[in-house]
Amino acid sequence: MRFKKVLASALAGVMTLSLAACGSDGSAAAQTSANSETAQAADNTNTESVGTSGEKLVIWTLAKDLQTFAEKYVEDHDVQIETVVIEPADYVTKVQTALNGGQTTPDIIVGEPQMLEDFYDAGYFEDLNQAPYNAQDYADQIVDYVWEVGQDAEGIQRAISYQITPAGIYYRRDIAQEVFGTDDPAEVGKLFADYPTILSTAQKLKDNGYRIFASDAEMGYFSGDTAWVVNDKLNLDQARLDYMDLVCDLYQNDLTAYANQWSTPWYQAMAGEVPILTAEVQSYADDSVNVWDAEAFAEATKDLATTQVFAFGLPSWGVLTLRDNVGETSGKWGVCSGPAYGFGGGTFIGISAMSEHKDLAWDFLKWVTLDENTAEWWIEKSEGDTVSLVSVLEKHKDDENAVYGGQHLYSFWQEQAAGIDYSKVTRYDKIVNDAWGAACTAVKTGEADKETAINEFYDVVESTYPEIQIER
Repeated sequence: MRFKKVLASALAGVMTLSLAACGSDGSAAAQTSANSETAQAADNTNTESVGTSGEKLVIWTLAKDLQTFAEKYVEDHDVQIETVVIEPADYVTKVQTALNGGQTTPDIIVGEPQMLEDFYDAGYFEDLNQAPYNAQDYADQIVDYVWEVGQDAEGIQRAISYQITPAGIYYRRDIAQEVFGTDDPAEVGKLFADYPTILSTAQKLKDNGYRIFASDAEMGYFSGDTAWVVNDKLNLDQARLDYMDLVCDLYQNDLTAYANQWSTPWYQAMAGEVPILTAEVQSYADDSVNVWDAEAFAEATKDLATTQVFAFGLPSWGVLTLRDNVGETSGKWGVCSGPAYGFGGGTFIGISAMSEHKDLAWDFLKWVTLDENTAEWWIEKSEGDTVSLVSVLEKHKDDENAVYGGQHLYSFWQEQAAGIDYSKVTRYDKIVNDAWGAACTAVKTGEADKETAINEFYDVVESTYPEIQIER
């Protein structure tokens, strides 16, 4: 059964993480800030050095953003920086191997939220509360949830991020006006207030010739409003079960365009017309359509009926994703709140506890995350990334984004970030979410009934994390 193969893959993934002594429904791409590229070299790393004199700083990172920051930093500092971009699948193992082996480089290491708790416990990150860093002096300068993510269980600051990544619903204003009589973000947000309302919204859109989403995974960032593990017990609450029902209803009632996230038709739907695929194509039961090759996809679907997609569910970095793919629909988009507060990804930067260049590393870390001039530069350089520095967000709160109908996105994202409860994030989330996603897929495609899928989900969690209590 393919469901068991998917769960086995999830288990294999966590075994790798466990062996690495490290370390929510979404693809790997969704776990890393999507506006950043990852290395593609044969050894899964991409190394670039900048600067020709002075002390040398070595950075290990998951994404190329820090390489861009490093290039800017050396313009005004007498320093060399070597930035090593490592594939997310290999990053945890490389950090663990280096630091457990007493290696004094890298000087700067990073982590995404789901990695950080185990990184902190392993002692990889320097204590930034102690002198000379005194990080707590800067606590009120960074958006609250981001500052909290950078703290270990004892409240010691270990890492800081230069960005916030709250989730929202990106929607077509022109379709909203036609079908619902308004394109106002506050009113459109009511169409996504909860799962039953989302299904009602989806049916009305279908009745008018549209599809609510390209895929049925668009609510992944809003799929649970409680922690997966509470007091060492697995917490499969009603909201998770309701999410499973939502995914099944969207899939089984032909309410989406049946495009997989990150595939050719998923991106194509941002620009307008997209072929209406089938459930069999989405689940790969029908492999006659290659959704990962644009040229092959165009040929295979040239005679299919088309539709236009209303909305996408993505974190704030989705602003950049849509910007690069909306084509002639630019200016016709808006962003509203979803059924719950959520966030995805984010690069958190810290100093390696083994570094021999901690003063320089701190100066670089402060420059990236706490310097207003840097944040201003990054907004322009990244063409719209949402920074974490409160003063700069406030300065840009009335900026209008032309792609999104002149909407004030920086103020919107700041409001969404204020609702994020980071206490709901646990070290188990990546694997548990993947296993739950596999269970949802098995039920929606008919490969397993709900009871069987949930029991196999329990089996994966139990075998992977024996310390978690499970009440079936």
